[in-house]
Amino acid sequence: METDEPCRVVPFQLQFDKPLASQVKIAEWNPEKDLLAMVSDDSKIMLHRFNWQRLWTITPGRCVTSLCWRPDGKAIAVGLDDGTLSLYDVENGKLLRSLKTHCASIICLNWEEDSHLITDDHGHTSKYEDRTSRFFPPAPKVPRMPGLVSGDNGFMDDGEDSFQELSNSSHQRFNVLCSGDKDGNICFSIFGIFPIGKTNIHNLTFPTSSDGAERTKRLLNASIHKVALSKDLCRLIVMCSGDLVDDLGEIHMAGHNEHGLHCLAMNTAIFWNRKNELHQVAQQASNIEDLTEVVRASLSVMSRQWSDAMHTYQEKFSSLSTLIMDHGLDSSPQEEFMSLLGGARTSPPVHQFLVNTLGEVGVKRISKVLCGAGKELQRIVLEHLQPAAEVIGFRMGELRGLSRWRARYHGIGLDEPLISNATEKAGMLLVQVERFMRVLSSVLQQYSNFFNWLLKCIKLLMSEPSDQLLPYNSELVIIFLKFLYEQDPVKQLLEISEADYDVEIDLETAERVRELVQFGGFSDTEYLRRTLAKEFQQLELSFKEAFQMPFTTISRKILCEDLLPLFPLPSLPKASTLMQIPTSISYYEDSSSSSSSPFTGQHQVIDYISFQVPDESFSDIVNCICIVRGFMNDSDCLKKGYSTMEAVLLCVPVDYQCVDLSLYKDSQIVLLLNKATNSSENAGDGCMIILQASDLPFVSISRSAYIHVWRLQELKDSVAYLHIEDEKARTIPHSVIAPLAVSASRGVACVFAARKRALVYILEEDEDEVSDAE
Repeated sequence: METDEPCRVVPFQLQFDKPLASQVKIAEWNPEKDLLAMVSDDSKIMLHRFNWQRLWTITPGRCVTSLCWRPDGKAIAVGLDDGTLSLYDVENGKLLRSLKTHCASIICLNWEEDSHLITDDHGHTSKYEDRTSRFFPPAPKVPRMPGLVSGDNGFMDDGEDSFQELSNSSHQRFNVLCSGDKDGNICFSIFGIFPIGKTNIHNLTFPTSSDGAERTKRLLNASIHKVALSKDLCRLIVMCSGDLVDDLGEIHMAGHNEHGLHCLAMNTAIFWNRKNELHQVAQQASNIEDLTEVVRASLSVMSRQWSDAMHTYQEKFSSLSTLIMDHGLDSSPQEEFMSLLGGARTSPPVHQFLVNTLGEVGVKRISKVLCGAGKELQRIVLEHLQPAAEVIGFRMGELRGLSRWRARYHGIGLDEPLISNATEKAGMLLVQVERFMRVLSSVLQQYSNFFNWLLKCIKLLMSEPSDQLLPYNSELVIIFLKFLYEQDPVKQLLEISEADYDVEIDLETAERVRELVQFGGFSDTEYLRRTLAKEFQQLELSFKEAFQMPFTTISRKILCEDLLPLFPLPSLPKASTLMQIPTSISYYEDSSSSSSSPFTGQHQVIDYISFQVPDESFSDIVNCICIVRGFMNDSDCLKKGYSTMEAVLLCVPVDYQCVDLSLYKDSQIVLLLNKATNSSENAGDGCMIILQASDLPFVSISRSAYIHVWRLQELKDSVAYLHIEDEKARTIPHSVIAPLAVSASRGVACVFAARKRALVYILEEDEDEVSDAE
């Protein structure tokens, strides 16, 4: 394939040049494996190996707006335009979880894992042990949902162990998924499944000084462009556009365009400071959520199966009422059956119904359907519902114990009264499950007895021998006709749609329950009046209240420390226009610094923010790329009265245009350029360059309280000029487009050509060897 340069060594060995069925708009390399995830213009998600073998393709059904990998590379997080966040299994593309974390399009995702082992207060390595496996068998799975497509309930279908295995592996190290939407909301979730915080950049204020007066400013019409958590989870950089205005909503600085691209420095140190506590709470809570889904699905399957069986019964027996009316009798089916049971003369409609309409075959079929459904309900309870309820109760007990350790867990919002209430609800659910099994068993027994009696009657009416039939109990038949013939207590206990139904309890039983409150340690005296469905609803509500408290508490502790205006934008750009501006954010360990992080005790991490400066932003800065470093560190330094933030303007040759850029390992930056031509129809070749960002002539940027000033103008007199022939550069025989996908762990890059081609380059080949890419 490389025919134009066969005799000389060129940087970046070309490994593949492959055609594409459609253009790619998002591409990300797996952080642990040679896998590339791509999103096409028609929102298909494709996963390819490094050798370009396609593993799978999925279509979420909505427009995909963002994508990122879980740090261990075993799952992909996908953001959709309706605010849904979906997790997919890397092995087969199965939907693992679907969460509605946002109400607007999710623009950006970033998933970071704590790279350091968890230690206790004395510096000893500690590992949180989940004790559930000591006392319980493996957690039950979601039962089959007949007629539903896999994934409709937000979980994987039956028979798959992937979710459990992935869920467990993700809990080995503490990690946080950060997502930002177009309305300015930033959400945080531990393990990607347990929501733990939320903030909105519209609600942030920034102190400043003007004419000696203290003022506050905020962002108006703000839109998030990119989010990046530091490796230690202590800091978050948010790149966003918006109008920097007075807190009163007025743009008060005449002559200054306040609309532009800005960087926010967010303090998320709570994730580091309380990671032990958050890890334990998130693991218990996320497992409880999984088990709650098992309970919900079990109730749904049971309700459907019982409803289908009862429909068969009611459909057949409703014809008896019609026959009674047709014969002009003023009675009910129950009265006719009671007369038959008492030995009275069989009425014509009952005789016709039993002998002609129903018959022996009909009775046996209905008995088989209804009793079979009852046994299936018992199986679901024993294999899914009850085990899930038991584990939920145990895990809530563990959380209740943690909530009493106020010194450690009160600070993250683990509220003891709310957790205790949810624990009691979990216990009540177990009581309701036991009660349901008793009711179901009793109902099945009475239906079976009723059908045995009907078979006996049919045999007698047809003058056939009935000695081989099963015996029946006349008293149970009477009870059935009075209380079950036209009523369905099983449905009433299961149907969430009829949650307003109250179980009738006699006064003596209610009084005994009130007495038990004094000895049983519970406070709920009305649980016997509730159905199983209503009990589950109350359980979910108590969980929501209990877990909302940590969410609210952590949200209040995610603070904005600083704002850095990057460049002005002449008019309010559309989101698509903003997304076309090449930007990149990354963090590196600052090995040159002798200081260590106050949060981690490790080497200080330093941030690199890289972006192309639009030509229309400044009249005297044209075709430049800016790299800013030390923005997050500068937040601490400003409190001490000095600034360490540095920046450099890198001027690109006039005959090249920056298409995309990506910060790379060891403080390097990869640039993707297009060579400009006079004809727009016949664009020139592309070019890929790697620069050592740390070697660039950085200049300190002054900081003051005037945050509305565009600082880049201070750099216009110290511009560094890029000389492509002096750098490690590779000519690409195509016009290239964004995105540029670079893998820091594997040292490869994927470049997309405008003519629907994908080119994979090895960035770190041994240049002493001649390239032999074919």
